[in-house]
Amino acid sequence: MNTDNRPLILVSNDDGYEAPGVHELIRRLIPYGEVVAVCPDGPRSGQSMAITVNEPLHVSELPDFMGAKMYKVNGTPVDCIKLAMHVVLRGRRPSLVAAGINHGSNAAINVVYSGTMGAVFEGCAFGIPSVGFSLTDHAHDADFTPCLPFIDRISREVLAHGLPEGMCLNVNIPNCGHVPEKMRVVRACKGNWSDEYKEYTDPHGRKFYWLTGKFENLEPNNRDTDEWCLSHDIVSVVPTLLDRTMPLAEAPSWLALLEEPEE
Repeated sequence: MNTDNRPLILVSNDDGYEAPGVHELIRRLIPYGEVVAVCPDGPRSGQSMAITVNEPLHVSELPDFMGAKMYKVNGTPVDCIKLAMHVVLRGRRPSLVAAGINHGSNAAINVVYSGTMGAVFEGCAFGIPSVGFSLTDHAHDADFTPCLPFIDRISREVLAHGLPEGMCLNVNIPNCGHVPEKMRVVRACKGNWSDEYKEYTDPHGRKFYWLTGKFENLEPNNRDTDEWCLSHDIVSVVPTLLDRTMPLAEAPSWLALLEEPEE
């Protein structure tokens, strides 16, 4: 097949190039185009849109995986997308950026912490239709079977129709032991994390803290949220904006006073 006429698909993740999730994502996308994967050289979960500014970055070519070119970067998921665009692809422009499959949920407020979605937002910043895929199972040997038909369908539709400028998709698939029967387009659930850090004492008597916590759903009965869908074995698709500016018409009226000289 002449790859020059096939869509170019850029793949990345935050679990590292050795993660089973990214291998499964590449395997599913191979039929739809020429796949190039640029991934961190190790786990980079929780990196959001962090970039490396005070350390040299290296791009290392890896053996192909099922015909896909693979590279690793000693940086963040966003570094991977930037270096893919500026170095690896040599000016070629992808038709799709796909990140994942993440080992664990990126629903609700987790979208702002996620390195997977950081890669997606960076693809979106380049003006490329971008999608993040996550499975609600943190296990290294997670069964990604429930994700596969939804990766196929969403990828086909995005390649065919694109996405509006500045918008990307955050897709979460429930770990329900079978292929979910439904998929819904919803919004991110309102919620937060409590008891986020556990305190310990090291052998020298110094206190240290380990990230933990429990997610609290502030609207558990709202059927139009991603968390509700996931708890009911439904795949959630959340259209997410890169620009976080609040519509000025909805901003507090007193902000207009800031434009006036102070007496």
